[in-house]
Amino acid sequence: MSTTIWISLANIFGVLVAAVLLAALLTWGERRLLGFWQDRPGPNRVGPFGLFQVVADMIKLFFKEDFIPRFADRPVFILAPTIVMASMLLGFAVIPVAPMVGVIDLNVGLLFFLAMSSMAVYSVILGAYASNNKYALLGGLRAAAQTVSYEVFMGLSLMGVVMMAGSFNLREIVLAQQGGWFILPQAIGFLVFFIAGIAESHRLPFDLPEAEHELTAGFHTEYSSMKFGMFFVGEYLSVILISALITTLFLGGWLGPWLPPMVWFFLKTGFLVMIFVLLRAAIPRPRYDQLMQFGWKIMLPLALANLLATGGVLLWLG
Repeated sequence: MSTTIWISLANIFGVLVAAVLLAALLTWGERRLLGFWQDRPGPNRVGPFGLFQVVADMIKLFFKEDFIPRFADRPVFILAPTIVMASMLLGFAVIPVAPMVGVIDLNVGLLFFLAMSSMAVYSVILGAYASNNKYALLGGLRAAAQTVSYEVFMGLSLMGVVMMAGSFNLREIVLAQQGGWFILPQAIGFLVFFIAGIAESHRLPFDLPEAEHELTAGFHTEYSSMKFGMFFVGEYLSVILISALITTLFLGGWLGPWLPPMVWFFLKTGFLVMIFVLLRAAIPRPRYDQLMQFGWKIMLPLALANLLATGGVLLWLG
């Protein structure tokens, strides 16, 4: 096999394995960070600094009974968790981690990411429908409405970046930021995309599809064992993927002085992941009608205004 093929295989396995391992480690990291911010102990009993808590969680999920309700639609019930894992891992394929590190370099990489984030909602809807459970169905309906609504201005918020870079290729977007990160001229686009990313990943305060105070566990009420684990890891993969994409689009990707490019990429992504965790510790949930009104009446007009302003400025300067 040629050297190019070996490098490609190393990139594929390196990126995908790193994504899954980081998602598993984030289950530990989130507890530690929440414990620190809320002044209470995090997991600190199993292994040094509680690091073996991840291993303990994995063993528990592997050996729990894999129960499928007799009233569930069995084939769809089994398929649903795999969709979120597959779509999130495919999303990582277009993220350029460093100049020579990345699975694939697509001219439409940004559109591919948006397509994969749209596919993930099928996992929630199918899991809710197949469970044949009223709480799960309500969670699935909420997820469908929330995801479709917030995806509208998620895409619009990125068009300013595309206009400034002149490309949908994520690697070219990073290189276009050598003169300055896009977070400064695209501050509104960054804010809108960040909020949409929270809603897309169903993280607090936008976790209404699985709000335990209303819906028990929402769309995954009937899931157990590794099927529940796949939903769980899929959520953390979504958090890391959104953070990595924000780093790529608005924070210059791997660009930075002194340190190696990959170190800069992981530092920026890790900082954004910590913000996701901090939001869980600091902000209460809104009501569902408030969530939908916020998207359509505030975020969508902001995304459109940013798009018009960016187009006007670029025409004026060009």
